[in-house]
Amino acid sequence: MSATSDTPQVGTGDAPRPPTRRTQAKAARRAELLTAAARQMAERGFAGVRLEDIGRAVGVSGPAMYRHFSSKTELLDEMLVDISQRLHDGGAEVVDRGDPPAETLLALIGFHIDVLVTKPDLIVVQDRDLSSMTPEANHRVRLLQRRYVERWVDVVIGVYEEDGRTLDRAEARVRVHATFGLLNSSPRLPDYDETELRHLLTAMALAALGCRA
Repeated sequence: MSATSDTPQVGTGDAPRPPTRRTQAKAARRAELLTAAARQMAERGFAGVRLEDIGRAVGVSGPAMYRHFSSKTELLDEMLVDISQRLHDGGAEVVDRGDPPAETLLALIGFHIDVLVTKPDLIVVQDRDLSSMTPEANHRVRLLQRRYVERWVDVVIGVYEEDGRTLDRAEARVRVHATFGLLNSSPRLPDYDETELRHLLTAMALAALGCRA
């Protein structure tokens, strides 16, 4: 099979070629479609959106949509696996800095709130439409979520120990899940000053976790 002009060629000891303009343009359009899909699905739900609706929002015709995604489910899979991977990797990066537990917890809360503020539509879709994914993608998302939760659990237990307290791992896990439920509801909250909202959500998260600032 002959390689296309969009496929980076790698020979022995050769570095991959940089992406072509065509490849970059296709990736940019794909990102636009994912953003439009998240917005529409957050508003109307997975079942209430068609591929044609998503394409129309960014000027892509119905048939041309299938050059980017074979189905609406494939689009949902990519969208939710991506946001789950971002949360997992970002949380791991915060924890791996090796800062004291209390400082790490504040950084984790701040990181999670940053994602909520910048990707609110994705958070809404993830909370509501996880069951519409393919089984394989659903499994991947749930695995990433579990690992993300356990990062938080380790840190919360560390904060308790730092304060001379003990916390059962099962209870810590419940507290972390409850905190996520609290934080992830923020895209549905009434309009509020963003800076004040961050302070309020941080304080509420710390209270739910039973931790002091």
